[in-house]
Amino acid sequence: MRTAARLPWTVLKGAFGWIVLFELRNKVLLLRSGVRLRRLANAEIARIAATLPELPEPLVVTAIPTYRRPEALLNAVRSALAQTVQDQLVVVVDDGSDSLPLDRLPDDPRLIAVAMHRNSGDCGVVRNVAMRLTRSRYVAFLDDDNVWKPDHLATALEALEAPGGPDAVYTAVRRVLPDGTEHDVLSVPWDRRRNSREAFVDINAFVARRTPAMRFSWLYRAKGVLPREDWEFVRRYSRGRRIRHIPHVTVEYLVNPTSFYTQW
Repeated sequence: MRTAARLPWTVLKGAFGWIVLFELRNKVLLLRSGVRLRRLANAEIARIAATLPELPEPLVVTAIPTYRRPEALLNAVRSALAQTVQDQLVVVVDDGSDSLPLDRLPDDPRLIAVAMHRNSGDCGVVRNVAMRLTRSRYVAFLDDDNVWKPDHLATALEALEAPGGPDAVYTAVRRVLPDGTEHDVLSVPWDRRRNSREAFVDINAFVARRTPAMRFSWLYRAKGVLPREDWEFVRRYSRGRRIRHIPHVTVEYLVNPTSFYTQW
């Protein structure tokens, strides 16, 4: 009986990948959190938008969520502004921490920094706020404890802007430990079937063509909830779209044991 009961689950996992089944479960169990966070984000977007001047529409918007890491945030912002691609807008959104170091951020017209009044506790929701406040052809993502090499956006946009280019690209990621030693290099060619089983695309390396429905899940994903918001986002975005991997390291990712959002 146990073998017979296990068989349908095995067949379903083989047909769809476990990420699909887990996400269906999340949509049932976490539905109320999604309603709450979407209301929170809508209210914050309306409030923040009323305080901002008319923003430019650059080639690419870089969304940087942050929470109580002012020193690391400065490094992330500097690496974004140091890109060889100048036609960008860097948007820092503080997740209600009251510690956004506005007086220490670079004075650059390509940078805006805003703060949510209430903490969402969900990195995807904060990225949604950054995207909803802006317009651009492409969107890139950078967390506040990671940095880009100066050619990150140029490498991605060269592929995206080429005739017949893909809808999104992701580069290779060098993951480092807090003491600065290398943990590994994450560089896996795109395979959507494999992506249903493995989270091998890091959101810090992902640059995508903006679409009207582009957003992260509204569901609150506490530590331990799988799939994580970036894995679910990439999986959903890739449906019917072309994704390309560029095996060139342009991201330095900190394996951070003090992360507010993830186990890393």
